[in-house]
Formats: sequence, C-alpha cells, structure tokens
Amino acid sequence: MEEKVKISMLIQTYGKLLTEKQQRILDDYYNNDLSLSEIAENHNITRQAVRDIIKKGEKKLFEYEEKLLFMKTTVETNRKIEKALEELTKIQKDYSDRQIACVLEHIKKELNCLV
Repeated sequence: MEEKVKISMLIQTYGKLLTEKQQRILDDYYNNDLSLSEIAENHNITRQAVRDIIKKGEKKLFEYEEKLLFMKTTVETNRKIEKALEELTKIQKDYSDRQIACVLEHIKKELNCLV
C-alpha cells in the first residue's frame, strides 16, 4: 500500500486521538493535498513547524496502529468479505436453483453493507 494512502487511512482511523492542530495539519497535507508552504500560511506558522507537526503526528499514528491494529484488522476483514462476495457470485452463476439464488443474493447484500 502506498505510504500516503496508508497515512490517510491512519488519519481516518486514529485522527481524533491527535491534537486538534496535528489533525488539521495532517488532514491538509494528506487529504487536501496542500503544500507545506500553503499549510504554514493558513496556520500562520513556519514551514519547518508544519513539517515537525506532520512528522510527530505520523509517528503517533504509527504508534497507535502498532498497538491497536484497527487498520490492519479492517483491511483484512474487507479482504475476506470481498473474497466471500466473489465466491458467492461464482456459486450464484453456476447454480440455477431459485431458492439458492435468493439466499445468496441476501447474503451478498448483507456483506456489501459491511464493505
């Protein structure tokens, strides 16, 4: 997984555990794609201060994930759900029994709500 995407997901998962300032700056940098200069100007701080806040925030996010593993668990669960959906679709296509098709469709709808 690309580093920027991973950090963006970590922000979504653990962002509320950061300080408000860290959260806003990391969100601006990773999700709003603002440069260090733009963020510095918006927050009336130096580029170096922005960089330091980003680095400290990233470190905290990785520490939270290392201890809590929410993102890893979520990614693994989504992967399992997607695989189950693929298998259900394959079964649904291969078997023509109407009752099986209805049950499989119901299960697929329930799993799609989880993804």
